[in-house]
Amino acid sequence: MSEAIPKPRGIVPLGDSAAYVEFSDSLDLEVNAVVQRLAAALRARALPWVRDVVPALGGVALHFDLAHDALPAAPLEEAAAAVEACLAEGLPAAEALGRQLEVPACYDPELALDLDALAERVKLAPEEVARRHAAPEYHVLMMGFAPGLPHLGGLDPALEVPRRAEPRLVVPPGSIAIAGLQTVVYPYAIPGGWNVVARTPLTLFDARGDPPSLFRPGDRVRFVPISRAEFERRRR
Repeated sequence: MSEAIPKPRGIVPLGDSAAYVEFSDSLDLEVNAVVQRLAAALRARALPWVRDVVPALGGVALHFDLAHDALPAAPLEEAAAAVEACLAEGLPAAEALGRQLEVPACYDPELALDLDALAERVKLAPEEVARRHAAPEYHVLMMGFAPGLPHLGGLDPALEVPRRAEPRLVVPPGSIAIAGLQTVVYPYAIPGGWNVVARTPLTLFDARGDPPSLFRPGDRVRFVPISRAEFERRRR
């Protein structure tokens, strides 16, 4: 029996240099898994006029190289044809995508800025919030809204909370935060409104690195609890 792959809802231009293939306008982990696999299949086609393939929560963006000699006269239609070909030929297995990452996470209250307030909101002890947060295997659904910032799916529904009413002007680098059913890891100090429940000592983004980001779409991530002393040792 052939695999049932959802059909895209459509393909739309993103300005004159990109196209977006939409499957869903809301978070669906099964749809996102298809998105990741389609992105891998499109990259494997290595179309010379496509300079990047970027998976999002519910779709895939293809960015065109407008200066390339091979750019077709109708890139939107050619992009749609490439998508249809990938879906018809079959997508790579999800298990073949991404890497397994272990991310040390310190749930000390001085670093986990919102842990106590979040625990009170969901009516769990802070230690239980930390245990539940570290228990699942997460999947990197997409990268954004800042370079190197991963959105991870797989959060325990018991920890689902909205974003903070008042975002912070600066969230410390390495902060691990939750909102809705997702977790993010702030790669450097930026504004943010997610609820910080832990912090990692890892360097997550280096613009001079190759690749610059620790995380990639499709990676599988586990948070490994560490003590405050271990956090300080690793940060040094």
